[in-house]
Amino acid sequence: MIQRVQTIYLFITFIITGVLTNFIALFTQVNNQLMVLITTIQNNSVLLKSIGVFFVVSALLSLTAIFSFKKRQNQFVLNRLNILINFYLLSVLIYISLKLPGEMQISEKGIGIYFPIVTIVLLVMANKAIKKDENLVKSVDRLR
Repeated sequence: MIQRVQTIYLFITFIITGVLTNFIALFTQVNNQLMVLITTIQNNSVLLKSIGVFFVVSALLSLTAIFSFKKRQNQFVLNRLNILINFYLLSVLIYISLKLPGEMQISEKGIGIYFPIVTIVLLVMANKAIKKDENLVKSVDRLR
């Protein structure tokens, strides 16, 4: 059944990782001083490309988990994999934010850097709801 609580959590996760990351900046620029920021981006190009790819993968995993509502164990495993991907995203974003030279003059962290944290919390709540549904189904099967 698609109208369960975990579906709402997974849909919010999809909105955050798939839609909001395209509209809200991970880092914002101040004073139009781009030279140091451009050199930092070129040095970390592999990491920056992986951020976009992993946000898309996270969004697709959330969408896949929404539509695999009949297989609760698969949904649970997909959410666990999505949590690991978001931990990777969080670590890369923290690494890049700490490695930006001249951080006080050039850029400030945008709100988008906190998206993996919110996503991890939502996925954990979805997994708790899936586990609760699984226990409910098992208890009903025992009564039969």
